[in-house]
Amino acid sequence: MTAVLCRHFGLKHIETAEDIASDTFLKASEHWAINGVPENPVAWLYTVAKNKARDYFKNLSVFETKIKTGLITDISGENDFELDTRIIPDSQLAMIFAVCNPANSDEAQVCLALQVLCGFSVEEIANAFLARSETIKKRLHRARTNLRNDNFQITTLGEAEITSRLDTVLRTLYLLFNEGYFSGTNNRLIRKDLCSEAVRLTFLLTENPLTNQGRTNALLALMCFQSSRLEARTNDKGEAVLFDEQDRSLWDHTLIEKGNFYLVNACNGNEVSKYHLEAAIAYWHTTPTDQDKWLHILQLYNQLILIEYSPVTALNRLFAFAKVYGNAKAIEEAEKLDLIDSSYYHGLLGYLYSGTDIAKAIRHYGQAVKLTRSGSEKKTLKKEIERLKSR
Repeated sequence: MTAVLCRHFGLKHIETAEDIASDTFLKASEHWAINGVPENPVAWLYTVAKNKARDYFKNLSVFETKIKTGLITDISGENDFELDTRIIPDSQLAMIFAVCNPANSDEAQVCLALQVLCGFSVEEIANAFLARSETIKKRLHRARTNLRNDNFQITTLGEAEITSRLDTVLRTLYLLFNEGYFSGTNNRLIRKDLCSEAVRLTFLLTENPLTNQGRTNALLALMCFQSSRLEARTNDKGEAVLFDEQDRSLWDHTLIEKGNFYLVNACNGNEVSKYHLEAAIAYWHTTPTDQDKWLHILQLYNQLILIEYSPVTALNRLFAFAKVYGNAKAIEEAEKLDLIDSSYYHGLLGYLYSGTDIAKAIRHYGQAVKLTRSGSEKKTLKKEIERLKSR
């Protein structure tokens, strides 16, 4: 809704668009509670938003002199919010590319896209970037100021602009999916709504000849492989289920086949991106019968770290390392990383020590409980501590 509004008013009025969207959903919560959900709720919402937008601009004293001339279309017309099968997704993708404008830094572009289009809180963005909330607040403020000052519009971009912005757009969708796949700030470990939205938008990119590139297909393959295991990653209580303990019958083989399809498409050229490597890793995770799969996964992680190092990648690599070389050697490698402020680091060490030194395992799991902000992860870690204490 924010994207559609901004397509008409320009990104200069982004805060107004967000306010109108919020007011629209507030009115829906009040009206629908009394009168029931309308037959076409989407059309109802956009009609209310259109009326609110028209009223807002009519009531501004500066409307005639400062705003009306800057609008892309005549908001008093009847067709300004005409809905069809393309206007909403087109507006959303167009806005992602508009927000990912090189006038802002790469980090600021992604932060703003996550907040405006993906509905992320400051805390969720900070978690995605492993940064402090205050840092993210300042970054967002500067980015929004740039949009207002330069009066960016959502317009049709040329091939060169789309190509130059694609990497930032893909990174935004990658982070959107990751927050859904493993929510670090929510009481639910998995947020399927975020995962499906990331898949939907990435799929739209593969439908456009300008953005249907190898890395786009690789990212979509990764999302399909990961999504195939969502049902098996939590139990009935919402607690995490470790990979080794997952019920394979719950895996969605249709999504695995789609992942295979997009991974093949991604490998048509010579490009090897981080998304190619992560998709290949996810492919091996969905291939449980190969006895050498963990060796393949470790080799892929070795390549991935050379392309883009991150603490999370290093810790994920150590899990595969332990499968190949054993927990003892993995512990030696893990302690060299010294990521003492990471809950995942302590959770991994707790897992690695659980077979040999229960006291150390409990100590690390306890530290992970203190550091994580995920309510569901806390429950899972505490359950593991209780299991070890009872042994």
